[in-house]
Amino acid sequence: MKFFIDTANLQDIEEAQALGVLDGVTTNPSLMAKEGITGKENILKHYLNICNIVDGDVSAEVISTDFEGMIREGEELAALHPQIVVKLPMIGDGIKACKYFSSKGIRTNVTLVFSAGQALLAAKAGATYVSPFLGRLDDVSTDGMHLIAEIREIYDNYNYQTQILSASVRHTMHIINCAKIGSDVMTGPLSAIKGLLKHPLTDIGLKQFVEDAKKMNL
Repeated sequence: MKFFIDTANLQDIEEAQALGVLDGVTTNPSLMAKEGITGKENILKHYLNICNIVDGDVSAEVISTDFEGMIREGEELAALHPQIVVKLPMIGDGIKACKYFSSKGIRTNVTLVFSAGQALLAAKAGATYVSPFLGRLDDVSTDGMHLIAEIREIYDNYNYQTQILSASVRHTMHIINCAKIGSDVMTGPLSAIKGLLKHPLTDIGLKQFVEDAKKMNL
């Protein structure tokens, strides 16, 4: 399973990259605003900064909600850097734009997916990635993992090449469960990725090793 980090914070991206397990980055206008990145030129520059840190795909989201606007923005984003994947909303014009970009060889990530039917449409339109938001489903007392499993079954039934990018990952168990179900990618915060490192028995064992090493006068 690929590990993406969901942020616009360059320090977090650099720290995840330094771990040696980072495969890409997802971001959006809300995450950009959180980092104080405003204005078109600053946003485009920030995307380039992210691409210069990581080796993998970087999802860059369009702002427009109409077909023509998505095409205009998406083509500009795709031309920015080879690692850019155009992020499109799961709406009618978003699916139309996804089909257009697919025909032009431009990679896409269809986002804000909350049902298996939406994921099926994205795959039919040739999306590179589909992003079901499992954490947001959990927030409204719906089983987000069940949706990931449904999409996995459908894609496997018909050999769709669209990758399941499990988004809105909140914690380490989300990551583990996504891996068990067969999600192709997960995207979440640095805290969730680093949480996989932690186990109390590791801490206890390491402490004992250090204490024993001191006794050996190493």
